[in-house]
Amino acid sequence: MSDAPLMPKATAVWLIENTHLTFDQIADFCVLHPLEVKGIADGDVAGSVRGIDPITQHQINREEIEKGEADPTYKLKLLRQKTIVPMKGKKAPRYTPVSKRQSRPDAIAWVVRNHPEVSDAQISKLLGTTKATIVSIRDRSHWNSSNLQPRDPVALGLCTQLDLDLVVKKAAAKNPSKVPPTKEEEGPTLRPAEKSVEPESGAAKEIDPSKVFANFSEITEGSND
Repeated sequence: MSDAPLMPKATAVWLIENTHLTFDQIADFCVLHPLEVKGIADGDVAGSVRGIDPITQHQINREEIEKGEADPTYKLKLLRQKTIVPMKGKKAPRYTPVSKRQSRPDAIAWVVRNHPEVSDAQISKLLGTTKATIVSIRDRSHWNSSNLQPRDPVALGLCTQLDLDLVVKKAAAKNPSKVPPTKEEEGPTLRPAEKSVEPESGAAKEIDPSKVFANFSEITEGSND
């Protein structure tokens, strides 16, 4: 078993959220018990711990992680370093409990459908997911694609309205051609049927009293017969 990285639980949170490593590999690298890693993934352990990227902390490199993802039996090696390089000006990835994590594909589907101008990288950062998951939802190759129901990530509690609006605004400025047209820009729509207006009738016809009484007398004579 290798030496533990700095902040092992925070490192485990990041590896769970951002890689395809097995629980055993993460447990071995972070010097944790596999059941503890599973508890972190389920939100039962270290629920308030924010993930720390071990790559930016120079504790492991991307190539080493890819080796582990390609071979589940591979044991990750911790990089040796003389000085600690702190993270500056970068927000740690948001940890999402398992209860909300199950709704994340629905949130991704909502953003993909309603905001095609938002890139996969922006969605990944906003919702704390991987590009591979986003691509599978885009091309409907996701394992649960038939049951996905696009839902607003804000309503699901996966991000704030402010974060979503900021991402959409940046994406629209960068990819204006992909911004869906507004209703006014879509062109003319079906107009409601116009009510037919009957032409105004002319002046009321004058009534001829002689004709009225003539008809009345005919009716009276007919009843006497």
